[in-house]
Amino acid sequence: MSGRLKGKIALVTGASSGIGRAIAWAFAREGAKVTVADLDEKGGQETINGVRDAGSEAIFVKTDVSKATQVEAMVQKTVETYGRLDCAVNNAGTAAEWGLLHEASEETWDHIIHINLKGVWLCMKYEIPQMLKQGCGAIVNISSIMGVVGHINKPIYATSKHGVIGLTQSAALQYAKAGIRVNAICPGWIRTPITESRLNDPESRERMIATVPLGRVGVPEEVAEAAIWLCSEAASFVTGHTLVVDGGFLAQ
Repeated sequence: MSGRLKGKIALVTGASSGIGRAIAWAFAREGAKVTVADLDEKGGQETINGVRDAGSEAIFVKTDVSKATQVEAMVQKTVETYGRLDCAVNNAGTAAEWGLLHEASEETWDHIIHINLKGVWLCMKYEIPQMLKQGCGAIVNISSIMGVVGHINKPIYATSKHGVIGLTQSAALQYAKAGIRVNAICPGWIRTPITESRLNDPESRERMIATVPLGRVGVPEEVAEAAIWLCSEAASFVTGHTLVVDGGFLAQ
């Protein structure tokens, strides 16, 4: 533990698996206490066990980030338990879409936009007032490489992730003078439960890796390191930034 976030209180949504879990564990290793937020209670408890193994504390708050009352309760529970909120990583998202834009249903649009974009807005809506009271805070929103470029098979997902970057930049401008930094991370191909099925298929894995100049997919811990840096004092002059963690994908 290097203690880059010693004494800090952190909140991570979508923290029951994948990138969110890795971020929660990384925060714990750096000395932060963590609120683990997700719909998956079993996975959330496993994340909490990892936080405790790292020598820190955590609570689980079952949260649907598309529901305002649940997001408000998530932030309230964090503040009631730990007294403040220093860092928030708004990671919860869904990737359930594959097909042509004109064939997508309204239900699909609503589902993806409500979780990926409305969810990030709601989290910031309730995180920021607490940070304003404190006069400081750091927020990281998880977008995607598809928040910077389009995707032939996932137009609605790409739209939601583009929106996250616009929301991040706008919030960064609005709250900079209040001492709140807001940044985004755009992961590329990362080994998570969402990508596991494709990576387990040799042909699919080969096609995926072929798009990455570094010649491999990333691991959640590499995204977590970016989140730690953005929430730490090492990034004290960084706000409104989109940090790409993609093995060179977007440089092509």
